Amino acid sequence: MRLVRSSEFGVRSVKAVILLSLLVTFCFLLSSAPLASAEEAPSSRDFVKMSWEASGTNDFEKAIEYTDRCVELYQAQAKEQGATLSASSPRGHEDQYGVFNDVATCIFIKGEIYMKQGKTEEAIKTFNTIIQDYKFAQAWDPRGWYWSVAEKAQASIDKLKGKAETKKPKERIKRPRTVLKLTDLGKEKLIVDYGRYGKFTGVGTKKYKYEITDPKALSMAVGEGIYPNSGAILRDPTYKKLIKEKRLEGTHWDFVNTEDVEAAFFKWATATEPWGVKLFYLGLILEKSGYIEQAVKAYYSIAVNFPATTGRTYWHTPWYPGQAAIAKIRFILRHHPEWGVKLDGAKIRVLNGFDNNIANDIVIVNPGRLRKINLWDKLICPLTTRNLSPLNGGIKKVSGKGKVRLVQFKNNHWQLQVDGKPYIIKGITYTPTKVGQSPDKGTLANWMYEDTNKNNKADGPYDSFVDKNKNNKQDSDEPVVGDFQLMKEMGVNTIRVYHQPKGVFKLNKKVLRDLYDRYGIRVVIGDFLGKYAIGSGASWYEGTDYSNPEHKKSMLNSVKEMVMEFKDEPYVLMWLLGNENNYGVACNADKNPEAFYKFVNEVAKWIKSVDPNHPVAIANGDTLYLDIFGKYCPDVDAFGANAYRGEYGFGSFWEQVMDASGKPAFITEYGCPAYIEDESLEAGENAQAEYLQGNWEDIMYNAAGCSEGVGNAVGGIVFEWLDEWWKAYEPAMHDTKGLFTGPFPDGFMHEEWLGVVGQGDGKESPFLRQLRQGYYYYQKAWKR
Repeated sequence: MRLVRSSEFGVRSVKAVILLSLLVTFCFLLSSAPLASAEEAPSSRDFVKMSWEASGTNDFEKAIEYTDRCVELYQAQAKEQGATLSASSPRGHEDQYGVFNDVATCIFIKGEIYMKQGKTEEAIKTFNTIIQDYKFAQAWDPRGWYWSVAEKAQASIDKLKGKAETKKPKERIKRPRTVLKLTDLGKEKLIVDYGRYGKFTGVGTKKYKYEITDPKALSMAVGEGIYPNSGAILRDPTYKKLIKEKRLEGTHWDFVNTEDVEAAFFKWATATEPWGVKLFYLGLILEKSGYIEQAVKAYYSIAVNFPATTGRTYWHTPWYPGQAAIAKIRFILRHHPEWGVKLDGAKIRVLNGFDNNIANDIVIVNPGRLRKINLWDKLICPLTTRNLSPLNGGIKKVSGKGKVRLVQFKNNHWQLQVDGKPYIIKGITYTPTKVGQSPDKGTLANWMYEDTNKNNKADGPYDSFVDKNKNNKQDSDEPVVGDFQLMKEMGVNTIRVYHQPKGVFKLNKKVLRDLYDRYGIRVVIGDFLGKYAIGSGASWYEGTDYSNPEHKKSMLNSVKEMVMEFKDEPYVLMWLLGNENNYGVACNADKNPEAFYKFVNEVAKWIKSVDPNHPVAIANGDTLYLDIFGKYCPDVDAFGANAYRGEYGFGSFWEQVMDASGKPAFITEYGCPAYIEDESLEAGENAQAEYLQGNWEDIMYNAAGCSEGVGNAVGGIVFEWLDEWWKAYEPAMHDTKGLFTGPFPDGFMHEEWLGVVGQGDGKESPFLRQLRQGYYYYQKAWKR
């Protein structure tokens, strides 16, 4: 507080000076008074929000005031909650320990502030408090998961002590592998004639049913573990051996990704999950064990016997194993043409299946049939040789009036065309992030302008080199080549970037023009449309409200700024609205989807009024609320979605989009980590490449010109070009922690390993590039 001398404000009466002194004293006492009594104080969660916001704006004094007040008011209650924990609370029960988690988070924020201020001793002491007293606390990440506060506190201590930069990856010891040997593979090798053993009724309707009339014969036909043959499992001598060896102890979920496939099969075969879920995981295990034909029987058994089964994902959203099983069968058959088998007519449609409420689902089922391929089949649409110009009988509809158009043919197939020629989006998300930078800590630089070596060129696009021998340094035979050239050599024709209002992370026209002129790569330009509260004027914790007129006005102004600045640029391919807004995160599109999609259409309509030359698409979060999109977004030209479904592709995605909207579709994000727990880095790379291959083949299978696929796929955008080290929090460490479970090689999303290009040990960032097998796969597939 600054003291004021009487000479600074002229001659004052004694009374006036006294009154002023009293007023100043009162204001000082008021400002230093406690925020409120415990009864009137903000909640512990409110303190977390306020602390993060103040820290984010570098108002460290206010942030520490909030963190200290939270500890003062809620520490006792936090310790009571924490005393009941012997491990981190199980998923879905975190809110039961909310005060414990919030207090720990506030202490962590305080430690982070000390780090930023260079107060190393204070920071280490604060972080150690978390490790000692709040070992099992978890903090909520707005991207959708919880993280261990103690773990991040230890990572921060390591960094402060200089350990982070030199920490080596742990030794990866391969788990022991076993071989599964089944005693009963069934009498029918691959194609089970279910009509011989039961009766189908209501095929293609919501009243579908398959009634088994000869269960004994069907059991003999399918083999052990495949419904209804559960008795063979109990008689199998291997099962008895495993029980004796105590190798089946634990939950069946512990066996999903184990290399002990022998134990995994028998554990799942005797699990208490619904049969539809159980058969899907048995199919995965059988595939892994080399029993591919038996896996097909497991998957097809779901379509026949349990097509309406519903499971739950890690995010507690509905999952329909019947739809996934049909996609799996088609994927396997495409990769085994030597079998000469195809699946005809199979389709499971879930009406009202695009929300999170399974109670209103209506399931329409046609299990189709497996049959031998004939000569006519062989003449139609071989995957590797087909022409992308469909035998269509003419054009039915055209969206767009410029060089970039979406064309629908009379067979309902869709094709993206540029200058009148077919254009498949062979895209990649390009956000090269220097090791050590993080948006969470306000240190993320704009790659379009970042010039670390001061040579007047952007680092990533022009100054990167390939570390061919992976020795983490630039050798004499490893010249500077630049990412743009590497992407061109990979076959990339499109990148995705996002515009932000008011010059934040401003797009560099010069760089983007060069990307197009010299390397032939076009750009999908997106606006977040209020996701993460960007562009709406709302604070992060308030979140964008799509029914708020002021928020909508701000977002529309952001879009107008983007379109008017870039619509005449030759590199623009299309406009992209949002980025998984339907999942929420600093916006209420998940809670008020109708308002969100209506606003999306309003924005699309305005764009097309000033720019009819480029299509408008949305970047949805998978197919959540796809039905609402189909109803309220007639002016959006294409449905794009971020989708991570597995190595077999995107399942029923393409037909769901066609059924709900009739529109063309593309994947705005798809990818896979190049890391597997307890496996070599080479194994991780190979698994990533196989996953990316399966995804791309699925996109091409559903592109225009193939009578087998849906015909509405216009491409996809791989996520991503380069590993980003900040995703698991500490940006100076290449974290191997699985952030959440999902359909990935080891069952976990290792979000810092999604690049088809790596940064080695990080010491030569932002210049060093290590090309992975996924890069080389696309180099062949995209340049074919």
